[in-house]
Amino acid sequence: MSHLVHRSLRSDPPIAVSGRGIYLYDAEGREVIDGSGGAAVACLGHAHPKVLAAMKAQMEKLCYAHTALFSCESAERLADIMVGHAPGGLTHAYFCSSGSEGNEAALKMARQYFLEIGQPQRTRFIARRQSYHGNTLGALAAGGNAMRRKPYLPILSDAFSHVSPCYAYRDRRDDESDEQYVARLAAELEAEFQRLGPDTVIAFIAETVVGATLGCVAALPGYFKAVREICDRHGALLILDEVMSGVGRCGTLHAWEQEGIAPDIQVVAKGLGGGYQPIGGILVSGRVIEGLAAGSGAFMHGHTYQAHPVACAAAVAVQEVIREENLLENVRRMGKRLEERLTERLGNHRHVGDIRGRGLFWAVELVRDRAGKEVFDPALKLNERVKMEAYARGLACYPMGGTIDGRRGDHVILAPPYTVTAGQIDTIVERFGDAVEAAVAGV
Repeated sequence: MSHLVHRSLRSDPPIAVSGRGIYLYDAEGREVIDGSGGAAVACLGHAHPKVLAAMKAQMEKLCYAHTALFSCESAERLADIMVGHAPGGLTHAYFCSSGSEGNEAALKMARQYFLEIGQPQRTRFIARRQSYHGNTLGALAAGGNAMRRKPYLPILSDAFSHVSPCYAYRDRRDDESDEQYVARLAAELEAEFQRLGPDTVIAFIAETVVGATLGCVAALPGYFKAVREICDRHGALLILDEVMSGVGRCGTLHAWEQEGIAPDIQVVAKGLGGGYQPIGGILVSGRVIEGLAAGSGAFMHGHTYQAHPVACAAAVAVQEVIREENLLENVRRMGKRLEERLTERLGNHRHVGDIRGRGLFWAVELVRDRAGKEVFDPALKLNERVKMEAYARGLACYPMGGTIDGRRGDHVILAPPYTVTAGQIDTIVERFGDAVEAAVAGV
């Protein structure tokens, strides 16, 4: 057994020894299509020459400088790329090492903002059930992943409360239109503001497209406009977590561009650096930064490795490749093909309840009974069975259980690199379809 603490302590995973493009290779020589980019991370695939060259050049010049004294060229350049054009009023960036750290920074900056502008009574956050914002304690408290929260409930902050997600497949009533369902969710959020006291709420935080916990669930049209209006009416901030769904994954640089609104703080990570180095961060609106600047003049938060020179250099190269190779257009075209192929292969499968997503961010929700949406027994761990069947066929995918409430429900995510080709999409769906059929045949 390995001396490394793996995700499972009962078995060791295969060893990945190399990667090239969309493919990974394990220690036994197996070639595996990285059909989910790990956890929707490897947006350029593996070993892109421009990114490797940028990292090498940065390491030869400067590997580390502490931000208490220095800035560095790569971090300044990355900030210029991400917010130099002030998308949606976002004017400043803070870079850290993960999505969890990014969400922690977002929560703390939001609280500090209200202290700086003379509203210290704002101490509450509203989030959504079946959301995920990270594994650090603040981010875990904000998240609504019941399975991940349960062991740590006694030590999670009570500053967070949760409302329903926009999960039309299961939660919209048969007698409701899309507009009526959105109105009901908006009314629920408004009621939570009123329950807490509108002037006590710091922010509403949500994933623009819900990632791993719920499985690539995009909101219905009008939902985020209603949310934005409620936050504005009560003077609260809107924090959008785009750790998984942002930086091109959904076909636009920011997923919120497709919602007709903009956040006050946006959290980014996976698509920012594509897995070449650990990096995450927040993009912040000018009014929030102005509030801090006019008050204490500093963000009371920091990490040893924030704005790390090599991580930022890698992310700069990733963003340049996305632009130079016109990869957002490829995400949109290949995303449409992925949707079409999944629908052709599994759209009428008796154990597939829903196929959903945007861009190159898609999930299949598995059910025992398609008509009644009945789920499989959680003890079967069907999503894990699909993962193993897919791996046996040379495909890596991203499974998750507890879709509905942290215990019941199974879904599997496909999120291939932005560089994926039409032929590779077809192969991914072929292998995935075979894996699903093999997994459900065995239960």
